[in-house]
Amino acid sequence: MDFEIRRVRANHTTRPLVREREEYFRLMDQGLSSAEACRRVGINHRTGKRWRNGRNPSGRNKAAPPANAVVPPSAPSRYLSEADRLHIADRLREKATVRAIAAELGRSPSTVSREIRRNRHPDSGAYSPHAAQARADARKPRPKPGRIGRNPELRDFIQDRLDRKWSPEQICQALRDTFPERPEMHVVHETVYQALYVQGRGELRRELAGALRTGHARRVPHRQAAARRPRFATPMVMISERPAEAEDRAVPGHWEGDLIIGKDGASAIGTLVERATRYVMLLHLPHGRAAEHVRDALVDTVQSLPGHLVRSLTWDQGAEMASHGSFTVATGVPVYFCDPASPWQRGSNENTNGLLRQYFPKGTDLTTHGPQHLAEVAAELNGRPRKTLGWETPAERLHKLLAA
Repeated sequence: MDFEIRRVRANHTTRPLVREREEYFRLMDQGLSSAEACRRVGINHRTGKRWRNGRNPSGRNKAAPPANAVVPPSAPSRYLSEADRLHIADRLREKATVRAIAAELGRSPSTVSREIRRNRHPDSGAYSPHAAQARADARKPRPKPGRIGRNPELRDFIQDRLDRKWSPEQICQALRDTFPERPEMHVVHETVYQALYVQGRGELRRELAGALRTGHARRVPHRQAAARRPRFATPMVMISERPAEAEDRAVPGHWEGDLIIGKDGASAIGTLVERATRYVMLLHLPHGRAAEHVRDALVDTVQSLPGHLVRSLTWDQGAEMASHGSFTVATGVPVYFCDPASPWQRGSNENTNGLLRQYFPKGTDLTTHGPQHLAEVAAELNGRPRKTLGWETPAERLHKLLAA
């Protein structure tokens, strides 16, 4: 690494001087004085001094370690050790900040802050490392007795209601009504289920599970990863497999689609936006938004366009696209699906849907808008100049493509 000898660097940026610091310490290891090393690297002599000795022990930098201190590369254990607690106690006596201590231990500042808060003396506030270690060891054994197991009165109340075939949710509400001023008697229904189902706790009699309306002897999750069914009968092709030409909008013909939903979810309008030109087309769905209705409207719209202007369609994973396989067979247009909860992957379409809400407000019945009105709204949007198109309109940009 070569550094020219130059005047002190002007501090016009907060960029960390990583390469400069490495070169400074290399020159120091070769026997140069600090002043000469600073001159060659081009830093102020105070910067070199701070790198060697750490910041002045005052203010926010109080008791900060030297700037060239390196945290050991090995990842720390999940739990603080007794040595860590000794280090915390020593540095606290030196008035070091929590952030400085955390940096030295390679921990998050919140970890150190929580350790001090939980294990300091309740009266004096002093932090004793050996007492803190003893408290941590006492908390470590598993399994711990649950809340129901620690409170006989609570356990008897729940067992009595389960014998009467009350549901756990009804029992928890009764606890709040019966003991409004005693929070130790308040639990959520999940706590009751866990006391019944989790083996080894013994907080509630196992035979009480038979009083539950399901009669299950164990908790049955609503969704199990191994038992999940595919989203659609025809496997989805994800957006990660979409051609690169669609991503950079270099080639026209790649469309994004979605639905805007009307009042009570009873009506909908389909929206299509071409990625390169932002050209908008609206789908009339007079019979609802079932998968076959959306498919038929898409097929009719796509077949009305020149073939070279329909290369792909990107949609979210809504149930209205369950017939995407038959749509592709009818048109030859592949459908790519966005990742769950990722609307930015259809950014042009999401933006357009926002504009369309000027014409089709939320909470209104969309069946009142016929095909003619939808065409007029689309034409108005396509006639608006767009900054992203160099102030051309989507209609003008599409006309140029068709002419070419």
